[in-house]
Amino acid sequence: MKKFLIFILFSTSSIFGQVLPKNFVYLNDLDPTIQLELRYITNHNFIGKPIDGYVNNKGIISLPAAKALIKVQQELKPFGLSLKIYDAYRPQQAVNHFVRWAENLKDTVMKWEFYPKIPKSELFNQGYIASKSGHSRGSTVDLTLADLKTGIPLDMGSPYDYFGVESHPLFDKISSNQKANRLLLRNLMLQNGFKPYENEWWHFTLKKEPFPTKYFNFPIQ
Repeated sequence: MKKFLIFILFSTSSIFGQVLPKNFVYLNDLDPTIQLELRYITNHNFIGKPIDGYVNNKGIISLPAAKALIKVQQELKPFGLSLKIYDAYRPQQAVNHFVRWAENLKDTVMKWEFYPKIPKSELFNQGYIASKSGHSRGSTVDLTLADLKTGIPLDMGSPYDYFGVESHPLFDKISSNQKANRLLLRNLMLQNGFKPYENEWWHFTLKKEPFPTKYFNFPIQ
């Protein structure tokens, strides 16, 4: 019986988490030095409340994407830097929550922080909200660079999830230091097999993602 229980524990994707679909992992099971701050389990996001499907601060992602992120982390650590993950795998139920919120034009509680210059009615047209997300395929990640010891993120010139041209990766009206920070993140991600999204400096998708057409809906717990 004892041997059987040990087998059950180690045959799951995480000792302390749920059993994940094949080829998904908890990122911190493989590299606990990568920092996590999943915004969608908190009130500090563009909706202003926790998002459906986010139960715990757990970074779930496909195994190939996790391996690529670990390579980036290994390059950063000698310089006292770390990746900080704001979002990785995102269940379809969370995307549905975004869509319901976007359709309710009266709910603008967080407009002042996340989309002050864009009418909420334009968020679909400008590509900030969509009915499907690459995150739900398991190999897209939102992230930044942070101090390895303190966890304080580097200044990227605009906050995470800020909807506006200021968040475009090559936006020019920011300081030279902010540009350098964005470029460092972008180059490291490109060199390790990710492709960027041209509306958001923080958003990257693994080029050879294992589930290019499948959208998952299991919760993050």
